Amino acid sequence: MNLGHVFSQSDAIGKAVAVLLLLMSVASWVVILYKAWMLRRASGDVARSISAFWQAPSLAEAASRISGFDKGQLVSPLVDATQHPAGGTLAAAGDRAQQLTRLLRDTLHAIMGRLQFGQVLLATVGSISPFVGLLGTVWGIYHALTSIAGTNQISIDKVAGPVGEALIMTAAGLAVAIPAVLAYNWFGRTIARIEAELEGFARDLRELMVNH
Repeated sequence: MNLGHVFSQSDAIGKAVAVLLLLMSVASWVVILYKAWMLRRASGDVARSISAFWQAPSLAEAASRISGFDKGQLVSPLVDATQHPAGGTLAAAGDRAQQLTRLLRDTLHAIMGRLQFGQVLLATVGSISPFVGLLGTVWGIYHALTSIAGTNQISIDKVAGPVGEALIMTAAGLAVAIPAVLAYNWFGRTIARIEAELEGFARDLRELMVNH
């Protein structure tokens, strides 16, 4: 019994379920590998960039120092957002504190959107792939029993083999779901930590620029 044999013995629906599980697995692993690399780099870049900013003697020097550390452009956009908006627009209305709050908030949301990339896919794969595998199992059992019933020779030996092969689809669904769920939780904690650092920096930057 192997996956190739199960696939070859399946009908169109069974093959479609197997292909769907394969596609979900490939997509989730691509996201997992990319986000693991991205978040590992982001964690170090954010810490080094913020440290370099506060150690700089001036705002201009701070922006220059950050550019050497912030490869993922997670901290630099916050500094850039503190520039005065164009005059004659609603964005320039209100006092300096209100402008900075709005600009930093919008910039932070954009940064978090990039960090959250792929999380929806991982959550979706983790939640639906077990049910897709179960669907493949149920359909495989139905297909096997229908085929056996047509031979008029039903026995435990003839039923156990096809049913056992159909259960592989459930295992395949779990094999796709488990890495996606674990990665989603791990990335979620890492993103939350980076978000807390960026929010703290944005608040401190706002206070600095209001009093600058």
